[in-house]
Amino acid sequence: MGKKLCWVIIVLTIAVNVVSLHFTIESYYGKHYEHVYLFTGIACVSIIVAIITFFRWKKLEYAE
Repeated sequence: MGKKLCWVIIVLTIAVNVVSLHFTIESYYGKHYEHVYLFTGIACVSIIVAIITFFRWKKLEYAE
């Protein structure tokens, strides 16, 4: 996995996180509480993927 691919994954996972948090807030205000847990879980998983990818990028960047 190259450095550019790492950045693409980071940007995409942060975009997924923003959309998931938006849906979480809309579900909470719309009283659809079963959707709140689903979208919060998706947001948490996307952040974990972004953090793992960041550390992978950092390893690739500073190995040179």
